Amino acid sequence: MAEDHRTPGSRFMRWFHKTFDDWFFRSMIGPAQTANAVHGCEQPARDQWKRDLEARKQFTRNQRARKRLAREGRQGA
Repeated sequence: MAEDHRTPGSRFMRWFHKTFDDWFFRSMIGPAQTANAVHGCEQPARDQWKRDLEARKQFTRNQRARKRLAREGRQGA
């Protein structure tokens, strides 16, 4: 379907995609960072954030181990 350049907002959408879909522009912005993600919060809030992050990582590690064991079980049977 041909794009109708007369529709409202089409110029903005072309500019948006031309700008933000460009790998060079994204590399200038830089990667998303989590350093100081809770900057300015009180110490208990930072500690809870760290505990929560570690719990999420542990959950992911457990999922990987469970999938690996299931794969090994299927291959051994």
